[in-house]
Amino acid sequence: MELAAALRAEARDCNERRVLVLAGDPETTRDRAKEALAAAGISPESTTLVGPEPFVNCERLDPVHASELLGQTRTGVVYDAHESLRPNVLGQVVGAVDGGGLFVLLAPPLSAWPARRDDFAEALAVPPFESGDVTGHFRARLVETLYAHRGVAVVDVESDAIESDGLTDPAPRLPTPDLTVPNRDDRVFPAEAYDVCLSDDQAETLAELETLAEPGGTVVVEADRGRGKSSAAGLAAGSLAASGRDVLVTAPQYRRAGEVFARARELLDALAESVEIDDETAPRRLATDEGRVRYAPPTDAVELPDDPDAVVVDEAAALPVRLLAGFLDAPAVAFTTTIHGYEGAGRGFSVRFKDRLTESDRTVQEVRMDEPIRYAAGDPAEVWATRALLLDARPPVEPLVADATPETVTYERLSSERLRSDEHLLREAFGLLVLAHYRTEPDDLARLLDGPNVSVRALLSEGHVVSVALLAREGGLDAGRRADMYEGERIRGNMLPDVLTTQLRDETAGIETGWRVMRIATHHAVRERGLGSLLLERIEAEATGESDQAGTERPSRYDYLGVAFGATPDLVAFWADNDYRTVHVSTTRNDRSGEHSAIMLRALSDTGSALQDRHTTWFLGRVRGMLTDPLTDLDPDVVRAVLSAVDGSTRLDLSAWQWRLLAGSPHGAGLFDTAPDAFRALALRTLTDDSGPSLERRAERLLVRKVLQAHDWDAVAEELGFVSRRECMRALGDATGRLLEAYGTDEARAEQERFR
Repeated sequence: MELAAALRAEARDCNERRVLVLAGDPETTRDRAKEALAAAGISPESTTLVGPEPFVNCERLDPVHASELLGQTRTGVVYDAHESLRPNVLGQVVGAVDGGGLFVLLAPPLSAWPARRDDFAEALAVPPFESGDVTGHFRARLVETLYAHRGVAVVDVESDAIESDGLTDPAPRLPTPDLTVPNRDDRVFPAEAYDVCLSDDQAETLAELETLAEPGGTVVVEADRGRGKSSAAGLAAGSLAASGRDVLVTAPQYRRAGEVFARARELLDALAESVEIDDETAPRRLATDEGRVRYAPPTDAVELPDDPDAVVVDEAAALPVRLLAGFLDAPAVAFTTTIHGYEGAGRGFSVRFKDRLTESDRTVQEVRMDEPIRYAAGDPAEVWATRALLLDARPPVEPLVADATPETVTYERLSSERLRSDEHLLREAFGLLVLAHYRTEPDDLARLLDGPNVSVRALLSEGHVVSVALLAREGGLDAGRRADMYEGERIRGNMLPDVLTTQLRDETAGIETGWRVMRIATHHAVRERGLGSLLLERIEAEATGESDQAGTERPSRYDYLGVAFGATPDLVAFWADNDYRTVHVSTTRNDRSGEHSAIMLRALSDTGSALQDRHTTWFLGRVRGMLTDPLTDLDPDVVRAVLSAVDGSTRLDLSAWQWRLLAGSPHGAGLFDTAPDAFRALALRTLTDDSGPSLERRAERLLVRKVLQAHDWDAVAEELGFVSRRECMRALGDATGRLLEAYGTDEARAEQERFR
């Protein structure tokens, strides 16, 4: 195949990459792919096939395992997308191609591809929708980018027509200048670390990372893919270990930290250090005579096990801010993150985490790496993938929205057809979602454009997106599907009915139809103006049929609005302020966020109220047991927030004897340990009663930690800042006395008077 040879030759000459699209029937495209690789001179040893079946004698990965290519480079990568085009996989496999290499995409005839329903599209057809309800907007847009971008060749294999040759006739490549190594006279890291740097950016980043050798050192490294940030972090970790320091490395998954360990090990070998390795294939611990580099998952690493000297958080943008903030307790810490990539949104990391860094007492070194290492700047494959997957999507610049207020914005329904036809609007809406949420990824772009259960609502200021919500229609399931779900089958795209049915054993929870707010985001330049709350208010008006501002068709009535999210005090308060009410808190922490998830509902109809009421009753009936067992370590401020957001309270059905015990507590005549259930009943009533007595924050935390979560007296005293165990016990007695004045029976109050 002459075209493949020409593309490869051009790619090698300018250290860029080229894309070859082979469109047609599966068998013919696979045959042409083998011919293309051979003609391009790409050996099987340097090729990876990502697809459902082997047809090239090379490494093959099933698409679900494409993430294994992270941190690897290949001369040739073939993605067989006939059975399924998955946006996340597309981003992962393109990124693995090295400079001078070729990415080969196998696809159905491009003119028919948008209308085709592959396995990924079928997965978007969540019940009660069917595959015919899934649109093809994502694939239509992708096809347009294939024809529009330089460096992308398109061949119709059925007619052998070259529809675009992808040749760019680049200018001759200039000689690569010698690497400029920072002045070594005052360098902390060894010269060998700088000798293996592949760009000025990488060497300068390594120099900034030397601040990790001192307590308080804090470095933030941002870069696009392929800039060598993880390698720089690995060289820093190896340098620190060689000097006797203990370096803790963490990342969303271990595989993402593989490059850090590889570079650290290479440097230690070059320094002739004796290195003890726990696993030759995938090391999680490199130990020298005095130092070490070790890995721990984020939720473990944030506890700073064994008191490391420095922490490296790789791909930090893929972790939530609450977890990242915990690493600021480390003696020294580096955060590395991808700016435009499926690993996470570096811009979102910067904006969301900036406040925490500013509030800390640390001096932060910020480094940005722009110079590619594996291929030349302006690489056509990178430019195409970035556009196709909206990896560089961003909200409008601040001056365009700075004057937005609730009085000046308009509420609009951003249909998938409208977003598909308005690239500017799509980039702003998706960019705002990326900025606001650490887990937004290319698959979400396809869901937004094609998912029949997903819709977008936004507030616009002079045509620019200032607040956006991603909504998922859930419920409305027939009896058969509800029974399947009750018996353990997962029903895609129905998160709230699934949890309420399978975990909380409510087989009728899937009858009502609701909108789940999957994501909501407001432009950082106009926060604290009530725009997020206004957006929820308009969504509610539309959901109840009270308003048709979002479009000409009046929507069907919904029974509830709901949300599920990693619970923090601020987030729970936001949703509670908008009249969403707690019905569930997960008993386990999310592996990535380290947070317990809360489910909150806003009933909109009689049947929605019945759903919310019964789950509120069940939650109040079981939460005491949860707090003394699976939720015993839940942050007390989260407990206070979720309990205060419950729509209702508990009855104080206590015996006369229990009231006497409570009444004696303020004066030492009754002890908490004698009858903890009475105290727990009183504490739960207090924390769920929005019209009850007002206690100081520390007193409420005491009710949570000691009474509801049953922590040890000494531990509670230390955590809450009491000078002694005795003072802590006295404070609980005082709080109990105040609560008896509000809730106690006449007999209980009379009992109190005996001790005054």
